[in-house]
Amino acid sequence: MGDYRRIADRIADDIASGRLRPGQRLSPQRAFARRHGIAGSTAGRVYAELVRRGLVVGEVGRGTFVRAAAAGPYGRAIVEAATTAPVNLELNYPSAPGQSELLAPALAPLLRPDVLTEALRPAPATGTAAAREATADLLATPAWRPVPDRVLFSGNARQAIAATLASLVRPGGRVGVEPLTYPLVREIAGRLGVTLVALEADGGGLRPESVVAAHRTAPLSALYLQPTLHNPTSVTTSEPRRREIADAVRELGLPVVEDRIWSFLHPDSPAPLAAYAPGLVHVVDGLSKRVAPGLTVGFLVVPEGRVEAVGAAIRSGGWSAGRFALEAGMRWITDGTVARLVDTKREGAAARHRLVVEELGEFAVRADPLTYYAWWELPAPWRADTFTGAAAAHGIAITPGTAFSVDPKVTPDAVRLGLASAAVPDLRRALRTLAGLAGGAGAGTPVPGGRIG
Repeated sequence: MGDYRRIADRIADDIASGRLRPGQRLSPQRAFARRHGIAGSTAGRVYAELVRRGLVVGEVGRGTFVRAAAAGPYGRAIVEAATTAPVNLELNYPSAPGQSELLAPALAPLLRPDVLTEALRPAPATGTAAAREATADLLATPAWRPVPDRVLFSGNARQAIAATLASLVRPGGRVGVEPLTYPLVREIAGRLGVTLVALEADGGGLRPESVVAAHRTAPLSALYLQPTLHNPTSVTTSEPRRREIADAVRELGLPVVEDRIWSFLHPDSPAPLAAYAPGLVHVVDGLSKRVAPGLTVGFLVVPEGRVEAVGAAIRSGGWSAGRFALEAGMRWITDGTVARLVDTKREGAAARHRLVVEELGEFAVRADPLTYYAWWELPAPWRADTFTGAAAAHGIAITPGTAFSVDPKVTPDAVRLGLASAAVPDLRRALRTLAGLAGGAGAGTPVPGGRIG
């Protein structure tokens, strides 16, 4: 092991023990090199190693800071880590009142021995004809309905993203994404040896001219986009902009992975990109947000001629849907359970959005009333990591904006608040506490609501 790694290990120990606290600024590299008696280039390698491990974040013009929490391993692409904080505004799975009671009846028939025997057999990526039809009906919009024979199934939507990208992009390839993107896509890309390229976006979503410019600079292999209720900003791309994006990808012959996991909350959203460029767009969706994360299924709608290639990627990655979960999901879809849950969760999103308006209305918070998340551009002098650390000290887990930023040189002073998982009274108290922090209350200063939990 090189000397720089041993030094990085010591700094990592200081972070783990609390001797270096979240948000604390490390010495400039020249000063660090002098203090440790090493070359400036070695100090640079130490800092780069700490960044690689997810322990610090470098901010251009401001320095290097200890992250609020160490980044998880790439394995989180399949399972998100939980937090021990009393109020968790990181994980974001909406739940409807009485949800378990609503779901249970459809599971009872699966427990009959004859039915259970079939439900425990392996499921192919293509599922069954009945499952494909039910899924096509579920995902259909007024202007678009999937072709059932192009519907595939995976264990969850994240696995659907991984399989689709694996089928489209070779190691070393480049995938264009919005400048703020789903953090697990970054981890999936790392596992696949794929480079993410941050494209330009504005208040209306991805700018199509940036796709063309990036592709001409060095060819892209695919795009990954969230045009409906983008996470974390909640932006929904307009129909004219979608047509422009579709025109651009058709001109370039560029495949697209369209993530629609939150689209069920927006019944009046413009048609999917797949409606405008059906030969290129791969649609990803699933049941984790509509139903629950513990027993879920991922959906893929692929262009004509792509079923075999994407299905092979699902099988080789071990990302196939469980037959029991697939059978349960299809029963919930066909008996109307999913539709009832969706209606209730839309109402829940609106109610939780009202709490955000009431408690954080004085701040620069972007949140569509249809969503379960809010993007908060923090007031000066707060930075994302220091505010995240301060929130954690008050028992509240939030996600720093750096987790969503594709370009490591771009460090937004913003945080994402997941509104779905906390009980409503806890959510209100957490938002009130965060408002007190942002308004100027610091360490040793009373904060409205006090420590959560």
